[in-house]
Amino acid sequence: MKLSEIYKSDKTVISFEIFPPDTDEKIDKLYSEITVLKNYNPQFISLTCGAGGKNNENSRKVLQNLKTKFQTDIMPHFTCICSDKNFIDENLEFIKSLKTENILALRGDKPENGEYECRDFCHANELVEYLKLKTNFSIAVAGYPEGHIESPDLKTDIENLKKKIDAGADAIITQMFFENSKFFDFCERVEKAGITVPVVAGVMPVISENQISRMTKLAKITLPEILKETLEKHSDDKNYIKNFGIEFAASQCRELIENKVKGLHFFTLNKSCSSAKILDNIIKTG
Repeated sequence: MKLSEIYKSDKTVISFEIFPPDTDEKIDKLYSEITVLKNYNPQFISLTCGAGGKNNENSRKVLQNLKTKFQTDIMPHFTCICSDKNFIDENLEFIKSLKTENILALRGDKPENGEYECRDFCHANELVEYLKLKTNFSIAVAGYPEGHIESPDLKTDIENLKKKIDAGADAIITQMFFENSKFFDFCERVEKAGITVPVVAGVMPVISENQISRMTKLAKITLPEILKETLEKHSDDKNYIKNFGIEFAASQCRELIENKVKGLHFFTLNKSCSSAKILDNIIKTG
């Protein structure tokens, strides 16, 4: 089912994101985690292209098993940084064979050393345009509630988002955020810009101080004071932070659902525990 149909539902759509492991042992472990996630009836599971696009064979293996073994709709990722036209053409044939209908198109994170040579696509809107020429897939793109880290301001970032929509994108999945007010403000700005496609909230459960520190360095993400204080006060208590993170995200999700968010897309980091507990929490209190 295409994204344009998926998000017509009156109910909040649940989806998950995973990444391709680099060993067979880790792939088997991921399948155990997916078995748990399947209990929550996700509309689809998205698969990142892996670090630097190096895990393409593993990506194919995971995608095929998601479709055949788990009978789950999938949404592969393509990025400008990992992909050129030849890479995309080769992989599109494989993806078509799986009878999937959706792709997530991204610029992608620059390597840690900061070196990035633009290949066939420098910006996500160029990638979206190419994919629309090659397929009739439904395409999702990224949105940034607080602006992309390389964008000078949110206004400019919304203008760049509009280019991706005008190129043919059908849905927006946001970067993680920890203040719902940022998401609601983003949605208003998107609407004022004349963008009418569904906006899906990206959810990242806090599991450790190191995780949050790493993520905030890579992106523009504001941490609420209560989250900062908890991370500082309980930095040595991993279980406390993990449980707090679950409660915090569940509270976020409940408010988002009450405000008719189209979808919740969980960045699982290949673990089911936190996402499962958040959804259990929402179900019990919903």
